[in-house]
Amino acid sequence: MKKIGLIVLAAFIGGVAAIGAYKLFERHDDGFTIADKQNMMFAKNPIISSSTGAPDFVQAAAAVSPAVVHIKTTYAAKSGSGGRDMGDIFEQFFGFGGGMQRVPRQPQAASGSGVILTSDGYIATNNHVVDGADKIEVILSNRRKVTAKVIGKDSNTDLALIKIDVSGLPFIKMGNSDNVQVGEWVLAVGFPLDLQTTVTAGIVSAKARNIGILNRENGQMTQEEYEEYQRTGKLPSRTNNSIESFIQTDAAINPGNSGGALVNANGELIGINAAIASQTGRNEGYGFAIPVNLAKKILEDFRKYGSVKRGYIGVSFKPLDADVAEELKTKEIAGLYVSDVVPNGGAEAAGIKSGDIIKKVNGADIYDSPDLQEKIGRMSPGDKVNLTVLKADGSLKNVSVTLKPESTMSDLAKNKDKAAGTSVSAVGASFAPATDSQKARYRIRNGVYVTEVAPGKLFDNLGIKKGLIITSINGKEVNSAADIEKAMPSGKNERITISGVSEGGTFTFSFN
Repeated sequence: MKKIGLIVLAAFIGGVAAIGAYKLFERHDDGFTIADKQNMMFAKNPIISSSTGAPDFVQAAAAVSPAVVHIKTTYAAKSGSGGRDMGDIFEQFFGFGGGMQRVPRQPQAASGSGVILTSDGYIATNNHVVDGADKIEVILSNRRKVTAKVIGKDSNTDLALIKIDVSGLPFIKMGNSDNVQVGEWVLAVGFPLDLQTTVTAGIVSAKARNIGILNRENGQMTQEEYEEYQRTGKLPSRTNNSIESFIQTDAAINPGNSGGALVNANGELIGINAAIASQTGRNEGYGFAIPVNLAKKILEDFRKYGSVKRGYIGVSFKPLDADVAEELKTKEIAGLYVSDVVPNGGAEAAGIKSGDIIKKVNGADIYDSPDLQEKIGRMSPGDKVNLTVLKADGSLKNVSVTLKPESTMSDLAKNKDKAAGTSVSAVGASFAPATDSQKARYRIRNGVYVTEVAPGKLFDNLGIKKGLIITSINGKEVNSAADIEKAMPSGKNERITISGVSEGGTFTFSFN
């Protein structure tokens, strides 16, 4: 008994010391990160640090629920021609169907969830929960309502960090999403369908899942961009940097759960709930959460800089599988096939070339794009990443790539895009390869964007306009100006069938 008493006393003193240290640092916390604050608070916390836990969720639910908040947003009335509305956003993320229309209306409201990360009021949520909101209100577990401000948000990861001026708040311990295992129990905590705090249970169904939802959202034109396109015929220039590496779960997630917590059975945050795959807009057993290890870096960038400081390798690639391997005439069916290398980027400096296959990142095998993108998404410009690359001669080479900042890559991409507008004199037009965002938006795997059409030349006479995307000519897929030239028939009287996509949908032109 005496030994047990000493252990209890030591634990009590340790806990008091940890809390006292935290309170001391809380008053002078300018130099401390969110992770530092978490570590100070949970230094003596008895929660087991592993990802798995016993399938009894009572303690986990009790620990987590007070730190998950209800977020209500208000949007000012807009005219029929203005911007996106919440119908657009939630249709994208929750699969609503039906007649959403832009019409004059009174101010409208929407709701989601958020996760308190620090006692002084930093709250993680989804970008699509707060994007474009004129007012953001947070309802705490004690039903107190507080106005929040946006610290930073990012559509490429669908993350946002907001702040309320309240201290002494309960908050969640961030776990390690790398330790999450398929099949382990998890809880989804949030405010679905405008209900009060709701806890649902399920298992992890998959990891590193890419469902294309952020690509589609970022590829869509706003109403203003669409009107500009109608006036000028010029598609907006936009680089797609979306990162999707979701944790998939069958724990029930519904509209309103967005921005809420996905936690393991130990009550540790492993993901931020973001989307569902559904035909009805309601739970069908396929929910998706942003891994917390990715979120940590993005949220800390928001706190420090107000935006994401993202590093880039400087390649575009295709994930390999049996079909792609056959198309590319390679025996490799796993890894990322480098289709292009950005001039003067980090990859080029490290000796990576088009046709190389990236097999590992920092020693971990790569099977699909999320395996690489999430790990790079956790890093910053100037960081070094170790890649294992399979060269054309069959040799494996380990290279160190220094990540470039977004501004540098954007300038390089612009210069590359200008050079890509290649003219084909035979048809009187110039072309550029369709961008990844255009392919995702139109759900095409290949295509060539018509950048210019010369008056009185063949394409002009056929009625092909600037801004269309051509996917095939006479049944042959096209990806470049050279493909266009090769696919055109050599005889003057031969039939020409040109297929592609535009704002109005798919099209086919056939002429003799």
